[in-house]
Amino acid sequence: MKTLVLGSGQMGKAVAYDLAKNDRVEEVIVADIDMARAEAVANFVGGKATAKKVDAAQKDDLKPLFNDADAVASCVSYTVNLLHTELAIETGTHMCDLGGNFRVVKKQLELDSQAQDAEVTVIPDCGLAPGMTNVLARAGVDYLDTTDSIHIRVGGLQQEPRPPLNYSLIFSVEGLINEYVEPCMVLRDGKIEYEEPLVGFEQMEFPDPFGVLEAFNTSGGTSTLPLTYEGKVNDLDYKTIRYPGHGHKMWTLMKLGLMDSEEMDFDGVKITPRSVLEKLLEEKLPETGKDVTLLRVSVEGWKSTESRIVEYELIDYFDNDTALTSMMRTTAFPASVATMMMADGTIMEYGVLPPETAIPPDEFIQEMQNRGLDIQKRIR
Repeated sequence: MKTLVLGSGQMGKAVAYDLAKNDRVEEVIVADIDMARAEAVANFVGGKATAKKVDAAQKDDLKPLFNDADAVASCVSYTVNLLHTELAIETGTHMCDLGGNFRVVKKQLELDSQAQDAEVTVIPDCGLAPGMTNVLARAGVDYLDTTDSIHIRVGGLQQEPRPPLNYSLIFSVEGLINEYVEPCMVLRDGKIEYEEPLVGFEQMEFPDPFGVLEAFNTSGGTSTLPLTYEGKVNDLDYKTIRYPGHGHKMWTLMKLGLMDSEEMDFDGVKITPRSVLEKLLEEKLPETGKDVTLLRVSVEGWKSTESRIVEYELIDYFDNDTALTSMMRTTAFPASVATMMMADGTIMEYGVLPPETAIPPDEFIQEMQNRGLDIQKRIR
């Protein structure tokens, strides 16, 4: 079995690493526009990995690699995910990606019938949140007879927070600001609504050393779940977990206009405030160091005549043995597992499918457990 990983950044590195550990995988092609980076990842992964130079935005570059692979994991910018979906359909190659922008995902979903005709499976938004959280939400829904609510709370944090924001760039600054400025799609009374980001604050408690943390609205985390469960679930929402105080500081920056994407004239120089903020965050925030991922998915409803809450919780730490961050593990491993499930026939349904539709929950949770992601299930 041959797999293709597009992108040799942090997530591509972790996807390639995990695929290469699978006995059924004979070769992992690591492709990047920067050959040196691709080679560095291939060397980290080991003997099964082969580095290739490719421009992920150029169809002619990509097509031979797609034709040569049983399944593809796209770990590059969401701006090329639609192109990769079109190419997967054209070449008959299964594919998943890490998502990052719901407008792009909607365009991918519009290619569902073409993917079915080509007998191809494409799974967008197959990372941590969305991705893993979608599958856990479905697991809870499947357990219950009727579902009233789904509440998803996720955060990637430093183990030792440092000022000024008690945060470091666990993932791309572009993705972070998108979460803080775009409307948040939710379900209220069974209907799709849009709420503002950086509001809806609540407190959450996790075991020591974390204690009481905050959670607030951010965009993108629900992804396709409101579409899947509209009219079937009353309330569904997603909030990001941070150390206390972070959210209000970011709300202040947003309200001051520092996240605006429209150009402004500063003494004859036209520039967007957001680009300045992104640059400053990249330069001024502390290095991530050792991180931790906190996840809690609560699904509430009825089992027969009794009310039930099904809760999935994950506390995952930086891996000292591999030096993979927790965010790399929790984001990349869902994609690598989905890639394998498509390649080996575990996932047999064709089309452009959301994670909660395509990925079998029980098998997925077991695969996460096998990789040391200890998802705890509680029913009360």
